[in-house]
Amino acid sequence: MAYKLIKNGTLIDGNGGQPLVDAAVLLNGNKIEAVGKVSEVQVPSGDVEVVDAQGGFILPGFIDTHVHMLFEVGKVEESLTTPFSYKFYKATQFMKRTVDAGVTTVRDAGFTDLGVKKAVEDKLVVGPRMQISITPLTTTGGHGDQWMVSGVDITSPSYPGVPDGICDGVEQVRQRAREVLRAGADIIKVHATGGVLSPTDHPEFTQFSQEELEVIVQEAKFRRGVKVMAHAQGAEGIKNAIRAGIHSIEHGIFIDDEAIELMLEHGTYLVPTLLAPVAVLEAAERDGSMPEYGVQKCREVIEFHKESIAKAYRAGVKIAMGTDAGVMAHGTNLRELGLMCDIGMTPMESLVATTKVAAECMGWEDKIGTVEAGKLADIVISQTDPLSDIRSLENTDNIVAVIQDGELVKNALNKVAVVQN
Repeated sequence: MAYKLIKNGTLIDGNGGQPLVDAAVLLNGNKIEAVGKVSEVQVPSGDVEVVDAQGGFILPGFIDTHVHMLFEVGKVEESLTTPFSYKFYKATQFMKRTVDAGVTTVRDAGFTDLGVKKAVEDKLVVGPRMQISITPLTTTGGHGDQWMVSGVDITSPSYPGVPDGICDGVEQVRQRAREVLRAGADIIKVHATGGVLSPTDHPEFTQFSQEELEVIVQEAKFRRGVKVMAHAQGAEGIKNAIRAGIHSIEHGIFIDDEAIELMLEHGTYLVPTLLAPVAVLEAAERDGSMPEYGVQKCREVIEFHKESIAKAYRAGVKIAMGTDAGVMAHGTNLRELGLMCDIGMTPMESLVATTKVAAECMGWEDKIGTVEAGKLADIVISQTDPLSDIRSLENTDNIVAVIQDGELVKNALNKVAVVQN
């Protein structure tokens, strides 16, 4: 059956305009064919599957532009005693929880390989549509190098399809960039600064020279449009990344005024991941699963983070939603929207950040991000009004239906019927 008709709901289409009451969305296979008032959408003759939104809210599939689908941070001893292949089976749960939360597309910021992406595309498992970065590039002793001062190294091992990401100097950086592209990376991820959860650096430490970053951007461009995303928390590393031509800044904890001006000048995207430090502190209090060095750094930077993102938002920097899911539980992604509103965004702006702007950040604005004719049929139905209560989306029970690529992959509605027109 090719056609689905979604009706009896209010449409928030992702463009940021006035919601459309009594809306209808007609799907033909995996594409949106028509959108409008139910009285205006012409339904073809023949069998049509009718999805009754039951007075709920119809939205585009949500997009998270910074996730790690293949892990969830837990206690170190558990990771050391878990068989290597177990993580792939766990990931099937992470991916299902992500889709059940209404997140139908993600940009993976490290450690998910081409085989996982292909398994989703071939519908072997339920999971979000993906762009993958394979392996983040990092310097020796930088964020991503998990060598401990004891001499124990718990850095994620390389294996076929996931090359080693540690590199130093222009030529080694060039080789590593080529290796991740060879492995199937859709985007290159680089650690331009230190981080919160790395053992031997600090978020303000600068990694890679601007020349090294420029080489990575150059190698990406050779692949006709591949972009580079940068984990960048300290001000100097952020500015190095922007000047090098990097497409998006992830985290942005210590953004300063000069960095903001550079982002506006270059059109650089900011992916705040406000949820990440919140989740680190929550996990530390809940079960002690975060290392103490990470908890201390998190407490140090969390207020700077909020202030920096608020300042960038007020200045007009392009903000795309991203969470760092994997640092927190997958499926809790939409907590980020409430945190974005806490720094000054309106509920509508936060929704646009996780739909239209996120799609633009990924270069997929012609495919996803808004409910418009010709785009892929990724649709979410919420039983609550996110404009009056954005945090209602945090409860995945309120996401009552998820349509991905035209298929109903989550259905908690009690009315889905086939009718003859």
